[in-house]
Amino acid sequence: MNEMREVEVAVIGAGQAGLAAAYHLRRTGFEPERDFVVLDHSPGPGGAWQFRWPSLTYGRVHGMHALPGRELTGADPARPSSEVIAEYFTDYERAFDLRVRRPVDVTAVREGANGRLLVESSDGTWATKALINATGTWDRPFWPRYPGQENFRGRQFHTARYPGPQAFAGLRVVVVGGGASGTQHLLELAPYAAATTWVTRRPPVFREGPFDEDAGRAAVALVEERVRQGLPPKSVVSVTGLPLNDAIRQGLADGVLDRLPMFDRITADGVEWKDGRRVSADVILWATGFRPAVDHLAPLRLREPGGGIRVEGTRAVVDPRVHLVGYGPSASTIGANRAGRAAVRDIRRLLSEPAGVPAAA
Repeated sequence: MNEMREVEVAVIGAGQAGLAAAYHLRRTGFEPERDFVVLDHSPGPGGAWQFRWPSLTYGRVHGMHALPGRELTGADPARPSSEVIAEYFTDYERAFDLRVRRPVDVTAVREGANGRLLVESSDGTWATKALINATGTWDRPFWPRYPGQENFRGRQFHTARYPGPQAFAGLRVVVVGGGASGTQHLLELAPYAAATTWVTRRPPVFREGPFDEDAGRAAVALVEERVRQGLPPKSVVSVTGLPLNDAIRQGLADGVLDRLPMFDRITADGVEWKDGRRVSADVILWATGFRPAVDHLAPLRLREPGGGIRVEGTRAVVDPRVHLVGYGPSASTIGANRAGRAAVRDIRRLLSEPAGVPAAA
């Protein structure tokens, strides 16, 4: 499509961070479709949650924080989180009339005329004065490469396409990754699989005791410092460790969470280490995390030599018109809410300097 339309602000992504930003734009007087537009590539509301595996029930979700202005109440903890949160996001978009456009694939953001950015998409091109990028990480699963990987005769899955534990019944499974997803997969796979093996690059760190506000702020500060330096962001859980809850304690006692160091190569029928140890496997499950989905921003040359985008608050240091929410320290449900509010506050200041902004409600 060659159609060109102008808006004050374009929001890319309608997950937690994108909807929080859209809410604050609406609340401060910006009109959807007139002053701002929200573009989302997913088929329906729900952000990345709509793609989560069926066995991840709402009661097992860690720290789902409500969107601003509307609580999530009365949800059945036994229902799949993908259903609960998709319904909640659907209701939220309707309640605040956010008019999300989907499915829309954004292919590139580049410099335009008169100080505007051009957002090129399957829905045409949008010329915008400011951009809120809320594309998250779900679309960029990280698959490590190991010698012999292409010769493995079994199946390989990533957390992004995890089909649930029943799919592994009677199979020998190697789970790679020391984060929350890796441990969750192991604990629910164990009763079905013929055998499980847990492999991580570093020994897992289990956190005992409550995780209070001071600890949370300290963890976020460590992640924030990385993006301030222009380094690729790490997840908050990478600096907090894994909570030592009852399920984890049982997994340790049962030997399910008996961790091995990272293997050195993949063979046709399993994995092996330099010391000669071998483990046979029918499946390798890569619970190895995700990377920020920001390739469409490449024409703006925002990346630093360290590989990340240097960010102050939510603002890209290289280009103050661009805000990244749900990136680095704001890549959590509560962090995304705060980042959406902060981004809108900064954008209002930016837009008020040369040309004014819509009046506050």
